[in-house]
Amino acid sequence: MEEENGGVVVQSLIETVNEIASISDYRCAVKKQYCNLARRLKLLTPMLEEIRDSKDSIISQQTLKALVFLKQALDSAKDLLKFGSEGSKIYMVLEREQIMNKYHEVTAKLEQALSGISYEILDISDEVKEQVELVLAQFRRAKGRVDATDVELYEDLLSLYNNTDDSAKDLAVLRRLSEKLQLMGIADLTQESLALHEMVTATGGDPGENIEKMSMLLKKIKDFVQTENPNLDAPAKEKNVLPSGSGQAFADGSHKTPAIPDDFRCPISLELMKDPVIVSTGQTYERSCIEKWLESGHETCPKTLQKLSSAALTPNYVLRSLIAQWCEANGIEPPKRPTSYGSNKTASTYSPAELTKTEILLHKLASGSLEDQRSAAGEIRLLAKRNADNRVAIAEAGAIPLLVDLLSTPDSRTQEHAITALLNLSICEDNKGSIVLAGAVPGIVHVLKKGSMEARENAAATLFSLSVVDENKVTIGSLGAIPPLVTLLSEGTQRGKKDAATALFNLCIYQGNKGKAVRAGVVPTLMCLLTETGGGMVDEALAILAILASHPEGKAIIGAAEAVPVLVEFIRNGSPRNRENAAAVLVHLSSGDQKHLVEAEEHGVMGPLVDLAQNGTDRGKRKAQQLMERISRFFEQQKHTQAQAEAHIQQPQPSAMANSGDS
Repeated sequence: MEEENGGVVVQSLIETVNEIASISDYRCAVKKQYCNLARRLKLLTPMLEEIRDSKDSIISQQTLKALVFLKQALDSAKDLLKFGSEGSKIYMVLEREQIMNKYHEVTAKLEQALSGISYEILDISDEVKEQVELVLAQFRRAKGRVDATDVELYEDLLSLYNNTDDSAKDLAVLRRLSEKLQLMGIADLTQESLALHEMVTATGGDPGENIEKMSMLLKKIKDFVQTENPNLDAPAKEKNVLPSGSGQAFADGSHKTPAIPDDFRCPISLELMKDPVIVSTGQTYERSCIEKWLESGHETCPKTLQKLSSAALTPNYVLRSLIAQWCEANGIEPPKRPTSYGSNKTASTYSPAELTKTEILLHKLASGSLEDQRSAAGEIRLLAKRNADNRVAIAEAGAIPLLVDLLSTPDSRTQEHAITALLNLSICEDNKGSIVLAGAVPGIVHVLKKGSMEARENAAATLFSLSVVDENKVTIGSLGAIPPLVTLLSEGTQRGKKDAATALFNLCIYQGNKGKAVRAGVVPTLMCLLTETGGGMVDEALAILAILASHPEGKAIIGAAEAVPVLVEFIRNGSPRNRENAAAVLVHLSSGDQKHLVEAEEHGVMGPLVDLAQNGTDRGKRKAQQLMERISRFFEQQKHTQAQAEAHIQQPQPSAMANSGDS
């Protein structure tokens, strides 16, 4: 029995060390210590393998107990290292003292476990014994060592949190933080957001002050990165392709299927996700696939095999929007999301005391007192921001219609609270439909037209959130939201312009809204954004133009706006994403109207197109190839026509005598 138990324990130890060896990319705040810890633990593999393969396979009870204790220590180390690889970067800086205390506890436990093994009675080689003794000595030396912390990183985060004005000093701090924390791209920012979400899940849904502080810091860093680098794009590790019947049609009639980025595929089905949701481990799956997995009795994450702390599924709106943008960019019908999920509606876990507090706030909202309404709307705004349970419970209590009524209040502060509360509530999937059904869209449009700048920005963000649901795109477009969004895009702050652009892009995925946007004057506004100093909105402007150019009205207005020279310049000198979108616009303009091809060729487009066809993104290469083929075909036709005309002129004409016959 001891032999059997011993073999199981040793094999389990080997598997745990192998799992530790597979963990990588530790956060900068703990990188040195965690890399050293993982490296030392990998050195235990030879000892464990020799014990497993030993001829004397009977393990004594004393050694078995020591190995079980080592297994517990290794499990603690694995959890620590996993968090060091996947956890929040901001958290690891702010709470570094707590993190390092945990690190020293784990190393002390490992040192104690390794010291408790009697190596002389184990059937292992002298070389392996020496290696384990070396590991043990390293753990003993590391036990009392305290490494210097990155004080500047910690102080920068505190300074950013405590400073409310957007000073030039803040910009320098934000630049240092984004670089040191390696939060420079959309994938990094999304992963950090998911890490914070996982921490909220681990706390049972109540994030507390520290996590709210970290969320605020992340938002500041994200806003800075998007402002400084508007060319952010989703990672596209493209391997698989779409099923036949989808994809980009070419001018010659061929049909090529673009590769699906790995991040857009469900890890279970390996298909493009329609309704991506996040589980408690932070991994994203197609809702129907993960629901089937859970209904089959599984309690682990399919990808990481970690035990799920809860069965809650949180919609991944960021990823869903990126998938929709990618589909639009590649001429693919965006995947239709199921409109209902049976009885899986989220239920709140509010306590009686919390329900009573919410009822009091709703009573104030319904009162005629402006002060009561303002304070209650402000409190609901904060509660709805805090966690998912609050959002569900507040909606279930009947707050949404009362907040909708306050959108038309003449008091600007109350209006700001009401629209922001609705924005926060709309994060919950089930609340989106409730908000639209409560007749909120006309009120949101009113705020978008008449509210303060903060209220207008949040109104635009709310419309974007609601428009994630496909049927809401139609409703929002039909109720007059597009013209005020175009106005905000023109005259808003940088944040307001980005909120408006995001909402317009999402709404214009629906074909019926494209004409509305064109008639609202969005094209001249977008052309101005392409040429404004700083170019902070170029990426958004070109992305929207690429959508609108596929609409007959959009194509006509863009063509009349003298866009060709600007587009050629972006194809020549833009970022990879700018180049592909500029080429996409030009492809639409030149379809059926060859004067734009002539104009583009006159502005020297062929050289940049050759470069784009060789060095651009996959979509950029396709667009460049289409344009080069059209330009070549057009000028070949011109030469042929000219040659025919010249041949006709040079052909000898019959003489008058010959024509008169023999008369």
